Amino acid sequence: MRKAPPLLLLGLAALATVPAVGQALKGHNTRTPVDVEADRIEVQDRADRAVFSGNVVVRQADLTLNSGRLTVAYSRAGGGVDIERLDASGGVVIRSPSETARGDFAIYDLNRRLITVVGGVVLNQGANTVRGGRLVIDLDSGRAVVDGRSTGGEGGTSGRVSGRFTVADTRK
Repeated sequence: MRKAPPLLLLGLAALATVPAVGQALKGHNTRTPVDVEADRIEVQDRADRAVFSGNVVVRQADLTLNSGRLTVAYSRAGGGVDIERLDASGGVVIRSPSETARGDFAIYDLNRRLITVVGGVVLNQGANTVRGGRLVIDLDSGRAVVDGRSTGGEGGTSGRVSGRFTVADTRK
């Protein structure tokens, strides 16, 4: 039997510790109430949207989004309001109990059950970090995809995804 090269083993060990990006959000209930706080709200009723600005905090179940500005697109159904989409900008931070994602902009499509974060994306899960240009999380499957960045920046080469993963010390 042929032994695997040490670098291959190290690579496989790193892959085994890759953050289960999005898995913490798998099955997230997009039908639970959405609570929003901000310094200001502007309701654009004819356009079926509301714009929140200044220290925006959004909570839905155990998911929290912070940003400088948030546009909420809604529809009117059965005498109530049904939130369809949240567009956040300005230092966006999304937190679940086990993960934190940061970026310039985020779109949370409640109907399609997708969260997209773009612009200088940094995803942390414990000591593991992934950087890229775009993060898309499918809340049904828990699958997350990070694409390369469109401009160079901290921690990576232009157009590439970069990561740093902890490797368990199995020596005893």
